[in-house]
Amino acid sequence: MSVLVVDKPVGPTSFAVLKRVRRALMRAGSGTERAPKLGHGGTLDPMASGVLPVCVGEATKVIPFLLDADKEYLAAVRFGIETDTLDATGQVLAEKPVGNLDAARVEEALSGFRGAIEQVPPMFSALKHHGQPLYRYARAGQTIARPPRRVEVHELVLLAFEPPDRARLRIRCSKGTYIRSLAADLGSCLGMGAHLTELRRTASGPFALAQALSPDALDTCVEEGRALPFVSLREALAHLPSVTVGDPLAVRLARGQRVQWDEFGPGVAERGPLCVLLPSEVVVAVVDRNTEGAVRILRVFNVG
Repeated sequence: MSVLVVDKPVGPTSFAVLKRVRRALMRAGSGTERAPKLGHGGTLDPMASGVLPVCVGEATKVIPFLLDADKEYLAAVRFGIETDTLDATGQVLAEKPVGNLDAARVEEALSGFRGAIEQVPPMFSALKHHGQPLYRYARAGQTIARPPRRVEVHELVLLAFEPPDRARLRIRCSKGTYIRSLAADLGSCLGMGAHLTELRRTASGPFALAQALSPDALDTCVEEGRALPFVSLREALAHLPSVTVGDPLAVRLARGQRVQWDEFGPGVAERGPLCVLLPSEVVVAVVDRNTEGAVRILRVFNVG
């Protein structure tokens, strides 16, 4: 087994979707009496929908590399209303008139949010403070100081302005970018506040909606006895640079033996994460380069 790309619906948590996938896999028969090991490649809030990569078995080892990958979203923003959660699930904190807001003003404001920007993570988030997620402090009425974090907004497109106070955006961004914070900061830039009303993740690393199966479709697939559309480890790591090696070097890596970076040959990335493959496209390991020029194994996979 490898990765199932699930189209998470609005409503359930990512963990609830994971539990539903586990039940479906148990019904399908996982080759073991125990429930398969699962993990997801990036949480989506209950109000959000879209691409949720679910890693099964050996593929759970690729989760850190999926979390590091770029993401793409479709978002809807409403101006003039601020909420405590920065989205439509929260309590209204302030309302301001939007005046003569139009597409040109929104487009002008968006220009300041492209490229490298700094964001303050929202209080209603899973980031930890003294071992507790920030949202627990927020629910208790406490505000914790959060240092701004640098993120990269590769693409930010105004798809539509819907008078008098709504806009639809497409965003492609680095890991750690909070679209709720982007919406709120955009509203602050315009002097009227704003919050996120809809969010749909259309891509996560190498995975896209075209590959995704809704939980209902997954259940139907299992009930009808059809093969599940697993994505291979190679495809799951397609966003990483790669190198192909022969069996002798692959065996050394699998055994954790010392390997020098230059043994990969010319034309290889100067450092990792680097996906190491056999000629058959089987993934052997994901590696990095240490300061001494030797290979540091980040993850090794069972290729037997």
